[in-house]
Amino acid sequence: MRLNTLMLRAMMGIVAGGLTCSVALARTMTPTPTLTNEPVRPVVVPYAASQGASAAVAGAFSRAKVSGRPVLLIFGGNWSPDCWAVSGVLALPSVSAWVAQNFEVALVNVARRNENMDISRQYGAEVEAVPAVLVLSADGKLLNGGAVLALSHARQMTSQAIVDLLAAWGSKG
Repeated sequence: MRLNTLMLRAMMGIVAGGLTCSVALARTMTPTPTLTNEPVRPVVVPYAASQGASAAVAGAFSRAKVSGRPVLLIFGGNWSPDCWAVSGVLALPSVSAWVAQNFEVALVNVARRNENMDISRQYGAEVEAVPAVLVLSADGKLLNGGAVLALSHARQMTSQAIVDLLAAWGSKG
């Protein structure tokens, strides 16, 4: 009888441990796509009108609170070649699918850095160049502080380097 009780407790511990592990794994990022020679076509008008930015950001945070994914806010303007480059990488099918699985995304049009600048300040960041990328936890904690402008020279970066930075920032959440 005692042996049966011990075995039952051990099995319950394994099952409970397995459930705990599967919950923990659900919060990790999916494997980063490996980009080979996929051609990147710049997206020349990646940002919607600047008037909808606050609603887009609020929607991303609402989704993040449910999904547990970090929020990816990309501040930029339709005039910027570096914004076109980042948008082109994010439009690659393998990257687009990976981003959708790992982030809640909102694009924030800052025009010529004269609109929606208050949004980044709410999270302790300043948009001094574009694109500026903020990766935030669902409760608004900045996860890539000090690296907000890391993609501001995206046209000089490889697609893989851009994706790897996003993966590193997203895994902090």
